[in-house]
Amino acid sequence: MKITFLGTGTSQGIPIIGSTHPVCLSDNFKDKRLRCSAMITWDDNVYVIDCSPDFRQQMLRQNVSKIDGILFTHEHTDHIIGLDDIRPFFYRQKKDIPLYADERVFKALSSRFHYIIDSQNKYPGTPNVRQTVISAKNTIQLQNKKVQPIDIMHGNLPILGFRVDNLVYLTDVKTVPEHSYQHLKNIDILVVNALREEAHFSHFTLEEALAFIRKIQPKRAYLTHISHLLGFHDEVEKSLPSNVFLAYDGLELEFN
Repeated sequence: MKITFLGTGTSQGIPIIGSTHPVCLSDNFKDKRLRCSAMITWDDNVYVIDCSPDFRQQMLRQNVSKIDGILFTHEHTDHIIGLDDIRPFFYRQKKDIPLYADERVFKALSSRFHYIIDSQNKYPGTPNVRQTVISAKNTIQLQNKKVQPIDIMHGNLPILGFRVDNLVYLTDVKTVPEHSYQHLKNIDILVVNALREEAHFSHFTLEEALAFIRKIQPKRAYLTHISHLLGFHDEVEKSLPSNVFLAYDGLELEFN
């Protein structure tokens, strides 16, 4: 199996429009971050986690010609607003595109994308989707793989992370409920957000992310949902523990 980081930036992306911050002006491709999203692939199966504003660009960059479904962590704009761009996949595949989210997220999608989600008033030419409501109470069966949703807290908002085999993908975390730790054992690869060094009300800081990693003890950890305020990729990575890395757009990792 493989995870591809489609985007590793925060809600504004890096560079930020009009910013003269040194990180936004960096020539290093690892400092250029689209909005946060990832892709899980195995055999001929392709599943995307979140559908960012940069979804079209991400699909073109990775030369993705099909998707088998989209899993949503939560309903914030930087995680859902690319949904309209699933149209080419629907036209080519000629079957409904499966969406996996909790009930609250589907309500938000219905409000923002009523012309897709509302089967009674669909706009001609929009894609058909198949909605599957998920929660951390049950695993999801994706082809021959089981995926475990994981309850996490994004400030005061309950959202979902996902475990596939020995990979765990968590983004927009601020706290983790005690009952979720049962799904955070024996991890080969942990993906978790680290926004910046300064405190934030709904995201891990770098210090909080590293403390969480020490508690979970994965073999390797990759930081994502990164702000320009964290600093230059190469400089920050030199300061990290030997098993912790900054993810970057286009990074691919194999896992079991």
